[in-house]
Amino acid sequence: MIAALRRQGLSYAQIGVAIGRDKTVVWREINRNRGPDGSYYAPVAHRAAHERRHRRKPFKLVEDRRLCRRIEAWMDDGWSPGLIAAVLRRQHPGADAGARMARVSHETIYQALYVQTRGRLRQDLHRQLSLKRAARRPRTNGKRENSPYRDAFKISQRPAEVADRAVPGHWEGDLITGAANHSAVGTLVERSTRFTMLLHLPDRHDAATVAAAMITQMSWLPEHLRRSLTWDRGTELAEYKHIQLDLRLPVYFCDPHSPWQRGSNENTNRLLRFWLPKSSDLSIHTADDLDRIASLLNQRPRPTLDLKTPAQALDELLANPAAA
Repeated sequence: MIAALRRQGLSYAQIGVAIGRDKTVVWREINRNRGPDGSYYAPVAHRAAHERRHRRKPFKLVEDRRLCRRIEAWMDDGWSPGLIAAVLRRQHPGADAGARMARVSHETIYQALYVQTRGRLRQDLHRQLSLKRAARRPRTNGKRENSPYRDAFKISQRPAEVADRAVPGHWEGDLITGAANHSAVGTLVERSTRFTMLLHLPDRHDAATVAAAMITQMSWLPEHLRRSLTWDRGTELAEYKHIQLDLRLPVYFCDPHSPWQRGSNENTNRLLRFWLPKSSDLSIHTADDLDRIASLLNQRPRPTLDLKTPAQALDELLANPAAA
């Protein structure tokens, strides 16, 4: 089609519009595959592309030892492959063959580090990477298939009423841990009132223990204040199906590495660190201690509630179920 449109005198831009590609793609295709007489013929272009596909390209970090030494020096100074690739692009911005040969992508560097016989970089250079891995971790490592949350509700499936906080009864939860993650306390925050409850986990904080503590703690709430729970993807909530059945409470899970999706809970955890420091042993706190801490926090006026306290806001909802 390019050849036919070119014979009609159309410009690169016009051909690009006709075939749904950018004009630079058309320009590269024509200039790469011109015949000996300078004309572009589709059969010639197809044959040339086929030959290039089967022609083994030289690996830059095998042939260019000078480039290898520059990369080694930069990595010894703590530079990442991504930064090195960016600097080389900045230093050699041209489109000519010389500039292209002086550049290298971050993926090429990783291949030279992790694939045997690919490149002439030092064998110990992987230790200069931030993660210092001797082998590359595959993108699909089976975790997704073995995840206890593969059948769970995602945060994108939450009702729209959760986002605007107009309807009470939607909770966010998490664990805050102590020194070396050996102890933990569960935190539950109601999104509209910011009312906080704490889960006493004195001995363990595995999935079964967290589920049992949550069911006990939330069972006193009326049903209209148990509309949903949002948690992150930590394994401590792997028994979420029991929570859903016993409390009739749908549980939604945040996207991976997205703590900001539980903003109320994250902010509350920050406030709780005043009483529950990260460097301390949280198992020393009794259930009464945690009730006292939660009460202090729930009696604290909140600007987001027009200086009402979470306890006052919750009392209003309990006294007037119709408003909820």
